Amino acid sequence: MTRNLLLRTPQHVLTGALAIVFLFPLAWASVASVSPQAGTAQTHGWGLGNYQTLAGYQAGIGQYLFNSTLVSVLTVLITLVVSVLGGYAFAMFTFPGRNILFLLTLAILMVPYATLLIPLYVLLNELGLQNSLVGLALVLAMFQLPFATLMMRVSFEAVPRELREAALIDGCGSLRALRYVLLPAVKPGLITVGLFAFLAAWNDFITPLVLISDTDKVPLPLAVANLRGQVMGIVDYGATEAGVVVLALPCVLLFLALQRHYVRGFMSGALKG
Repeated sequence: MTRNLLLRTPQHVLTGALAIVFLFPLAWASVASVSPQAGTAQTHGWGLGNYQTLAGYQAGIGQYLFNSTLVSVLTVLITLVVSVLGGYAFAMFTFPGRNILFLLTLAILMVPYATLLIPLYVLLNELGLQNSLVGLALVLAMFQLPFATLMMRVSFEAVPRELREAALIDGCGSLRALRYVLLPAVKPGLITVGLFAFLAAWNDFITPLVLISDTDKVPLPLAVANLRGQVMGIVDYGATEAGVVVLALPCVLLFLALQRHYVRGFMSGALKG
C-alpha cells in the first residue's frame, strides 16, 4: 500500500500543479473583479461596482446574455441534429463513395475558418441573414459539423449492430430505430458534441465581429471587448474582469456537470472490436 502511494504521489503532484496553473487566471479575474482599483467603479473597498458597470453597459448585460444564450442553443441544436443524422448514415449504411465523402467532410477541418468568413458574409447578406443571430448560429454550427460528425460516427460504430438489426426486425424503420434504440446508446457522444458546440459558440469572438453590426445583437464576448475601451480608449480593467467571470462561469458549471459523460464520449469506440 505504501509503495502504491509513493508511485501515485508524482501523479497527484503533477495533476495538482496543472489544476493550479489552469485555475489561477480564473481565480485572479474573480478577485480582481471585486477588489478596489483606480479608474474603475470599485475604487474603495471590496464590492460589486464593476458588475454594476457591466450590467448597465449599452443594451445591458441581460440583452448580451440573451444573445449569447440564443446563439449557443441554436448552434447546439443544429449541430446535434445534422451530426447525428450524418454520423448515423456514415456508420450504419453502406453506399458508393461513403469513405470519400467522409474524408471530404473532415477535410474542412484543414481550412482556417477565418478565411471563410468573408464569403459567408456575402452569402448571408444574399439570404437576408447577415446581422442576424440565426445566421450567426448557422455559421458557428457549420464550423462544428466536421468534428461533430466524426464523433457521432465513432459513437454509432461502438454500438453493436445487432441492436439496430433487432429493432428493424421488430418493425422499426431506420429513423425509429435511431430515435428509440440507438440515441440512448450514444448519449455520451451526444453530450460531448453538444458541449463542444456550446463552448465554441459561447466563446467565439471573430465570427460575430465580422457578421454582426448591430450593437444590440452582439454576444457577450464582443460586448466585453467593446466595454474595455468605452471611455476615450481607457481600459476599464475592473469591468473587463467582471465580464470574464460572467463569461467563464456558465462554461465551468456546464463542464463540471457533464464531465463524466464528456470523458465517456471521448472514449466511445476506443475498445471497439
